[in-house]
Amino acid sequence: MIHTHRPLAVNSDLPTLGVEEEFLIVDPATGLPLPAAGEVIDVAGGFGTDLQREITRVQLESSTPVCRGMREVREHLLMARSVAAAATLRSGGRLLAVGVPLAGSTEQPITDDDRYRRIGRDYGLLAAEHGVCGCHVHVAVPDRETAVQVCNHLRPWLPVLLALTANSPIHHGADTGYASWRSMLISRWPCSGVPPYFTSAEHYDAVADMLVDSGAVVDRAMLYWDVRLSDHLPTVEVRVSDVPATVDETVLLAALVRALVVTAVRAVGRGERALPVSEQALRAARWRAAHDGLPGQAIDLFTNRRVPAAQLLHHLLRHVKPVLRETGELRAVTALLAKVLQLGNGAVRQRQAFQRRGRLEDVLAVLSRTTGQDCRPDTAA
Repeated sequence: MIHTHRPLAVNSDLPTLGVEEEFLIVDPATGLPLPAAGEVIDVAGGFGTDLQREITRVQLESSTPVCRGMREVREHLLMARSVAAAATLRSGGRLLAVGVPLAGSTEQPITDDDRYRRIGRDYGLLAAEHGVCGCHVHVAVPDRETAVQVCNHLRPWLPVLLALTANSPIHHGADTGYASWRSMLISRWPCSGVPPYFTSAEHYDAVADMLVDSGAVVDRAMLYWDVRLSDHLPTVEVRVSDVPATVDETVLLAALVRALVVTAVRAVGRGERALPVSEQALRAARWRAAHDGLPGQAIDLFTNRRVPAAQLLHHLLRHVKPVLRETGELRAVTALLAKVLQLGNGAVRQRQAFQRRGRLEDVLAVLSRTTGQDCRPDTAA
């Protein structure tokens, strides 16, 4: 949950934002999930950092305060990863920014919390297998009606954001064949993945109420669409991504998401209707992104053609370039994107490590290094 000691301002054309990252706790020797979230959160609290529990005891979440720019986002992400990693180490584990566990049982112990226990009872194995980690970017919007239309404008871009951040190819000790296996696992929930095309806030609320009343979801927090309206903040929340391997990749994601939201808000203000991409077409593009990831093909939903994912990312960059110029972030975002396209993202690095010897410890070493890249090792000393 984003810390809101500062209001999510929309009093300018450059709205504030916040970022949430989910992490996996593993045994440092074996890489197996370690159910130590409660202890890690307590230790981090002693360092003055508020981490949050997730559905299972092998996950935890960090969240930035409300931020005005990418430099601020980066500082808070680095601090949160530093403290979370140090607290995990003191609790006998290792913190990983990875979308799914590399190995071990698919079933993880449910967090001892009233809501999570209910989810465990209602959804059974689906909940126990939800030891997955994503990244959520909140961007302030003027009002709910605008927010719904912004979500519609963002829909065609969601799959390529998934390809950019894919970070979960290895599961059960093997390559799944997907760059983002997490997105496949998430898709099993009753309300997840591809968001509907909503005509109004009233339409959004009617669908949300129907899902809650039917028992398909426990509450609105279980609307696991790739983009949604936050139920507790005046924001649009983009949640399509695996947790990126590095802080720089998360910063890149956040910058692109904010620029997309601002571009969409302005389009809504001009009366421009979002492209009504069908749910089936969006589902196909999402599958392609999850399967191919960054090095492969993507579906350009504006032309309905398959193109290289890198080409579609450059298209996205051109689309939001005016906003990035205004924020002063164009040069940094362009450089970060070029770096990711050249060196690869988390999925690419995991596969490179695994293909050398077929050893999970090599993947574990890479993930440990990228999770803590640029972090301060003495933060919690």
